[in-house]
Amino acid sequence: MANALVALRDWTNDRLPIVRAWNTHMGEYYAPKNFNVWYFFGVLSLVVLVNQLLTGIWLTMSYEPSAERAFASVEYIMRDVEYGWIIRYMHSTGASAFFAVVYLHMFRGLLYGSYRKPRELVWIFGMLIYFALMAEGFLGYVLPWGNMSYWGAQVIISLFGAIPVVGEALVEWIRGDYLISGITLNRFFALHVVALPIILLALVVLHLLALHEVGSNNPDGVEIKKTKGPDGVPLDGIAFHPYYTVHDIVGIVVFLFVFCGIIFFFPEMNGYFIEHANFELANPLKTPEHIAPVWYYTPFYSMLRAVTIDLGPLTAKFLGFIVMAAAIAIMFVLPWLDRSPVKSVRYKGLVPKAMILIFASTFIILGVIGVKSPTMARTLLAQVSTVVYFAFFLTMPIWTKPEQTRPLLRQLICGVFGVFMFGVVFSYWGDMKANHLGLILTYTALVGVFFFAMPYLVRNDYTKPEPSRVTMDGGIGFWKTLGAFAIVGLLAFLPLKVVGAETGHACGTIPCDEFKADLHDKASLQSGAQVFFSYCAGCHSLQYGRYERVATDLDIPAEVAMENMVFDDSKIGELMTIAMPEDSAKKWFGSAPPDLTLVARLRSPEWLYTYLRNFYVDPTRPWGVNNRVFKDVAMPHALLELQGTTECALGPVADSHGGVKRDMLTGQDMLEAECGRLEVTEAGKLEEGEFDTAVYNLVNFMSYMGEPMTVDRKRIGIYVFLFLAVFLVFAYLLNREYWKDVH
Repeated sequence: MANALVALRDWTNDRLPIVRAWNTHMGEYYAPKNFNVWYFFGVLSLVVLVNQLLTGIWLTMSYEPSAERAFASVEYIMRDVEYGWIIRYMHSTGASAFFAVVYLHMFRGLLYGSYRKPRELVWIFGMLIYFALMAEGFLGYVLPWGNMSYWGAQVIISLFGAIPVVGEALVEWIRGDYLISGITLNRFFALHVVALPIILLALVVLHLLALHEVGSNNPDGVEIKKTKGPDGVPLDGIAFHPYYTVHDIVGIVVFLFVFCGIIFFFPEMNGYFIEHANFELANPLKTPEHIAPVWYYTPFYSMLRAVTIDLGPLTAKFLGFIVMAAAIAIMFVLPWLDRSPVKSVRYKGLVPKAMILIFASTFIILGVIGVKSPTMARTLLAQVSTVVYFAFFLTMPIWTKPEQTRPLLRQLICGVFGVFMFGVVFSYWGDMKANHLGLILTYTALVGVFFFAMPYLVRNDYTKPEPSRVTMDGGIGFWKTLGAFAIVGLLAFLPLKVVGAETGHACGTIPCDEFKADLHDKASLQSGAQVFFSYCAGCHSLQYGRYERVATDLDIPAEVAMENMVFDDSKIGELMTIAMPEDSAKKWFGSAPPDLTLVARLRSPEWLYTYLRNFYVDPTRPWGVNNRVFKDVAMPHALLELQGTTECALGPVADSHGGVKRDMLTGQDMLEAECGRLEVTEAGKLEEGEFDTAVYNLVNFMSYMGEPMTVDRKRIGIYVFLFLAVFLVFAYLLNREYWKDVH
């Protein structure tokens, strides 16, 4: 068998130089032997790329790129395709993982000067990969055809309309229609699965070819090709295979712990990886409360929103678009901005190190602000952070080579920057709250003073010479590295803490009641299903779930399910469509009541539990009831028979510290809040505790319907973790064996 394989290899090699290619890029490619943890992110980018390509192929087998079927086809993959939910979660988590490892990969290049000569082309190809990845991510973001996908596409595409003269025509050309429609979805699908993956793969190949032509950089920035042995092999180099192929397995397994932990236990990541609004079908007539892109676009989205002034024909929208585009474009010229005589941050002075820390914290601030709804304070912080972001690049020729820069020019540039930041703050003086203004002033002053003082700091802040050979001592060490992370976290946390407060509550005007779903409690799920089909199914559908799946998962006999859950001629294997005919629904409600299959994921179980318990009498409403969570609710109180009639009563109010306001003399709660609590004025079938239990069971059942594979997902996740733990031990021992003689 072995001889046959060798013969096949030789026959193939005579016609295609596979052995030469292997030696060039693996077996005889010598990489520096002092790679640290930052160098794992390159190979992790390849791992995630392969994951995205393979899972994407499987998803396209069941996905339907049409406005009518796209959303339903995603739910079909999640519920009816065998283990389709794993494929979908691998792809959705992979999108965020891709950007996470790419951002860290780029930051490593920034730390160690991997963009410097002779690697300028490597950096440019990397930036082109990043740009293509942003386009690929945006196109894929639209494909689930959820409401956030639709409105996110609406916002981003409309930005091109701000371009003078050609803007409107360009928007129409991108959409392929006068509005975002199924035509837009279809062309985005074609670009996402065919065109851009080809471009992305080509750029990755060029990136690797360029890298292997000039050789890899290292944490010291030393060119290992300058010091070779008699055999022509770099003295500080080591064959990529088998040493780094084995070494990278350890990093890959550690990454898989995090990756699989998200897939099996936190696939939505609280709405950051899969937005809650995307669990609702795209609706051109219903705008989400807050439209924001996925987290990996938010730093640039913050810069877009930070521009709030119009300059004649140049609108704020167009200027924001220019700023956002410039923020990406400026990174392409990074190799020519850095004038430092050394590559690695290890040997740069204090100022360059501080600048990198400030830049990292600024990027985090912009990312967090972009996720949140805009306020005056957040806009101000975004403006300051945008200035700091661009100042990092534009002043780089000054602080990377201070000994050859004129002091007057340094003072002029830094002074203008500082004055500009103070001017931005004081322009908002009359509109800012005192606590917001105080922190923004402090933060801006600290950064401004740093830039004012930079010309004086850099006078004697010269770089240290690079060593002639690579070092194996680990650089700045664990504690200094930890301190650097702490500084970045602190610089990002302090301003965000002050401007990050949200107004209102997660459940409208009141805090959400505590709720914890228990999908292992079959009795609760069965009771919840009974409540739903008794009181909710007359109007609402569960059209993405099937009777048979529900009956099987909840241990309900098929004949009992048919008798109590199916109210029409449907078969047990069919989808649970609405019981109320569409014409009747329009007559009674003006439109068909929404499908509730995904309501617990759209809103959250806590919101749903609180909502169902907070109906009260309101004669001004068409159905005679209102809701403390969902003001001006447009539906009757479906559980009125169980709960009874409830009316508003004065309730406790919150004090300035967020607690309950109490009378100073009696210590009793001060009942001053209008509709602060509800009183039962006409009893229903159930006592208060019994009603709360019934609602809990109903919401528990709705949580199950939102994601019926939850129990299987977590159970499989435990086995995956056990496998990875065992595999990590073998990978570590194998790596130690290979590297034991490398010094």
